[in-house]
Amino acid sequence: MAVVTMKQLLDSGVHFGHQTRRWNPKMKRYIFTERNGIYIIDLQQTLTYIDRAFEFIKETVAHGGTIMFVGTKKQAQEAIASEASRVGMPYVNQRWLGGMLTNFQTVHKRLLRLKELESQEQTGGFAGLTKREILTLTREKDKLEKTLGGIRDMAKVPSIVWIVDTKKEHIAVGEARKLNIPVVAILDTNCDPDEVDYPIPGNDDAIRSAALLTKVVAEAAAAGLMARSSRNGASADTKPEPGVVATDEPLAEWEKELLAGSETAAADAKEAVAATEAATETPVEAPAEQATASS
Repeated sequence: MAVVTMKQLLDSGVHFGHQTRRWNPKMKRYIFTERNGIYIIDLQQTLTYIDRAFEFIKETVAHGGTIMFVGTKKQAQEAIASEASRVGMPYVNQRWLGGMLTNFQTVHKRLLRLKELESQEQTGGFAGLTKREILTLTREKDKLEKTLGGIRDMAKVPSIVWIVDTKKEHIAVGEARKLNIPVVAILDTNCDPDEVDYPIPGNDDAIRSAALLTKVVAEAAAAGLMARSSRNGASADTKPEPGVVATDEPLAEWEKELLAGSETAAADAKEAVAATEAATETPVEAPAEQATASS
């Protein structure tokens, strides 16, 4: 089954590029034609690149990786926050602070400060302070929440960065490339494809286009998380394979539901075996045990 259909891409306006006078010649290979002064992106290529990016994200997350969602333009802010939160991944949708990746140690200290202020507010730590002091601390907390709230639980730099509009987020792109973090991004006709490791040719200016492609990325992350959960459940008592990044991150609610469903299915299977044994008054052997007995 396709990750996304051609009709969905068309309905969301993913094929609309920029005006012909505002383009990057390096994007020529991704352009299908030109209509009324607007470049039309080749959606057949978009589908191919979506599949490629989907598999990469899925495999990376399945092996313990994380993906940071970045999109600070108004058209992308809501989708970035909602889709990243849905799969429990970090995101930046307000303002990219220089050094968020390249100087993460300092950023992490600010995250600890945010959590400290929140804890004080919730546990009555502000008691005994003057109104002016409380106001100052509250403003500090709100400012940190606005700029760093999306990455509050990020303990290290991400394995992948998803970006909507590489021109606007050029600082984020530069930091990711400096740290050799793979960049997956929407490539509009005015972008530079050389800056992106896993490009998805498409419209990065329309709300529906940005939302659809961000949802696809979130679905890839979700698929990776499910694969990770299955692997951890099957080998809970074994060491991780070489090259697999271990993770101590808590499971998202939907992951817990998935595992609960698996446990319920296993319990039902045991009950079925017990019922069969009771009916036949003979033990029901597992296939492996039967093979051993016959040999």
